[in-house]
Amino acid sequence: GDATSPDTTTAGVNEPATVAGAIDLQGHRGARGLRPENTLPSFEAALDLGVDTLELDMHLTADEIVVAWHDPFVDPAKCKLDPAATTDAPDPDDPATPEDALRISRLTAAQIAAYRCDRNPDPDRFPDQRSDPAALAEDDYSIPTLDEVFAFVAEYASSELKSAEQRSNAATVQFNIETKRKPNDPDAIGDGFDGRTAGAFEREVLAAVERAGVHERTIIQSFDHRSLWAIRDLDATIRLAALTREGSIPDFGRLVLQGATIWSPDRRSVRTATLDEAHAAGLEVIPWTVNDPAEMERLIDIGVDGIITDRPDLAPAR
Repeated sequence: GDATSPDTTTAGVNEPATVAGAIDLQGHRGARGLRPENTLPSFEAALDLGVDTLELDMHLTADEIVVAWHDPFVDPAKCKLDPAATTDAPDPDDPATPEDALRISRLTAAQIAAYRCDRNPDPDRFPDQRSDPAALAEDDYSIPTLDEVFAFVAEYASSELKSAEQRSNAATVQFNIETKRKPNDPDAIGDGFDGRTAGAFEREVLAAVERAGVHERTIIQSFDHRSLWAIRDLDATIRLAALTREGSIPDFGRLVLQGATIWSPDRRSVRTATLDEAHAAGLEVIPWTVNDPAEMERLIDIGVDGIITDRPDLAPAR
């Protein structure tokens, strides 16, 4: 797939041949259908396939380091202690370990680095997921920090293991990074967020984006829209995506006024009329998580701006 991110410098050379080429293909948690989610090998698989955007989740450790992980806990269905780890970290496989001890927000970054997350939690849903070593990330199935994700993509962009096209795409690939705040579970992040002023989580996310120099390539998304508006107060220009669940149709005009640029609905909520309404308000529409090729085609045909998928390998040719 051609890079279609806004900062691509090859306009006219890589013009998409079809409308499908203009959509933003986002690899969900990397390429979760192919490699264990939110790991460097998963991001590598997505980059190998030429995605326009890497989608990933973020949590905050006890020592305020942002890590790429979806769940509030280290889940034994996905992770085990690395036998080589020397850090004192609770064992997810030990029935005596209380779930609360496995909260990301209660563990330090050093403790989190002791886990190897190469297990497939749902082989029926992800029959093609494998966890053998990848070419560049090798067998690093740890929970990476956000800094490590950015550094890995930069390394990929100059790696001789990849084709010129793959390297060029990685150099402009976008990041759609999700703050995993939960209004009904403040401990999920645990930084004392008051619902209005950015907490340590939002500040550390923005700091990591600035350190990596990827501000122009970054979108921050959340189901907890309070997190987005807190970020908007700190950063007037970073792109924000408002996530919504099935059946939830927000006030599009209000989202735009508050600073959102993208609406990311559950795929089942997308109808032509709603799509047109969101577009009229000035929002891009990028639904999640679309894994069925026929549904990808349908959504592209009615005019979505992108799709978030566990299987970027099944997306229509672009």
